[in-house]
Amino acid sequence: MKAQKIIKSAALFTGTSLFPAPGFVALNRDKIIGTGAPSELESYLDASTKVYDMGNRLIMPGFHDFHVHFFLGSMFESFCQLTYGGTEDETAKMAADYALAHPEDEWVLGLGWHHVRWPGQKLPSRHSLDRFLPDRPAILLNEEAHSAWLNTAALKKLGIDQYTPEPPFGRIEKDENGDPTGFLYETAVKYVTRAFQFSESVKAKLMENMLKKTASFGITSVGDMLPLPGYTLGDPSFYRRFEERGRLTTRIHFLDVMDGDLARSRALKEEFQSDRLQFSGLKQFLDGVPLTYTGYLLEPYADRPDERGGTIYEVEQYKKWIEDADREGFRVRLHACGDGAVRMGLDLFEHAESVNGKRDSRHTIEHIEVCHPSDFNRFKELGVIASIQPEHLTSGSMDTHAYIDRLGLERSRYTWPIGSLNQHGAPIAFGTDFPIVDLNPMLGIYRAVTRKHEDGTPEGGWNPEEKITLGEALIHYTKSAAYGNFRENDLGTIEAGKKADLVVLDRNLFEVHPEEILEVKTVMTIMDGEIIFEG
Repeated sequence: MKAQKIIKSAALFTGTSLFPAPGFVALNRDKIIGTGAPSELESYLDASTKVYDMGNRLIMPGFHDFHVHFFLGSMFESFCQLTYGGTEDETAKMAADYALAHPEDEWVLGLGWHHVRWPGQKLPSRHSLDRFLPDRPAILLNEEAHSAWLNTAALKKLGIDQYTPEPPFGRIEKDENGDPTGFLYETAVKYVTRAFQFSESVKAKLMENMLKKTASFGITSVGDMLPLPGYTLGDPSFYRRFEERGRLTTRIHFLDVMDGDLARSRALKEEFQSDRLQFSGLKQFLDGVPLTYTGYLLEPYADRPDERGGTIYEVEQYKKWIEDADREGFRVRLHACGDGAVRMGLDLFEHAESVNGKRDSRHTIEHIEVCHPSDFNRFKELGVIASIQPEHLTSGSMDTHAYIDRLGLERSRYTWPIGSLNQHGAPIAFGTDFPIVDLNPMLGIYRAVTRKHEDGTPEGGWNPEEKITLGEALIHYTKSAAYGNFRENDLGTIEAGKKADLVVLDRNLFEVHPEEILEVKTVMTIMDGEIIFEG
């Protein structure tokens, strides 16, 4: 068979080894029909073949982001970005400036602030927002989307007052008079989702912008974590409309919430099984996050000796849900940030295996911000995937040392223990958790291989023992993530017979200083054999 397109370079990273080599990829329609050394290229040529010579630029499999919030990301790609607000007032003014520039918006929506980056690390209140935004309702999700900051106008419009019930594992922060301060924790964030209802035309615009963004970063597949604490964002039926019009240029593997309603999950599993849009399993939260003391720890917090965090539901509830889901062949992905939650997740999966028997379940634990060393080997033993987002390393651990404050020196040594899990043979898959952090895969790769901030600090890297090699990082972002979504037979590596999903970067990552990884751009993204981005 002759090729319609051939992409060649002195640096072809197929994902079947840890290093690139000179070579080419031959494509016909949506498939890779061959790959090999430059001397073998001629056999795939005919008069109509288009050859792209990329010089020494790196050709590799399309990035497979194993953990994103696709529609939440599409929303906040278009709304107010608050990541760089340095204080409470500065962040409130950023929201007000955005509101001034968007007078037609009913709600002022923003994302990305985090009080741990502010002087004093004090939680925000409605009063500071009211000074800058007295009349228009504002909802600002924090960096992790586990908390929301509202002004008085938003509280009133949503009907949140001193009598509003708090959901399990959720809190409406209140002042000394019992009135809401404007800060919502964890599952209480569900009260703001009324503001996230958009018209079809607005949703379509948000989705188009998001698809352009994924293509621009060389991302051809994602794992879409629809469930969030107490609410769900994203609609597979809406995604399907894009697919039917040939406009779904990112493969979406989405999850349903694990809540005991397996009939709904069965229906989703039967309905969505195409190449570009697939049901991928069930998700639930075990705990919150250590920075807000909601992560579940084995031992108390170092700076709050009376607290260990907790879980959203009782262990027996999780046990039943997972046992039932596992019996029916569903895969389960559990949010677990604290070492107590990680251990609980492993115990729950081990219990399901003991009751239902061993199978290729590919159950997964998400985030693993801190893990006890005695649990490292259990991932391989149980076949549980460690889903890690290396860019989370920057969330207070390296500059403010908030994780040393929360965990103490001994435990903080095992934060984001990628190297340790790697050495223990754990299946690992990388993602971003976008929009919680940036979607750019280069940031996560840089973090995984250097454990540093952009400015090169800390010297030697945060817990440098946890570094991995560049080849390993790229594999965890491609081949391993494809395996995590049961797509290893058609995605994740550059091999004949697999889907023609490729990315070309503007340089050979293996020949540059690690700091240069941050500057790398995408030159070309190919999905199903079609060029969906050229930069």
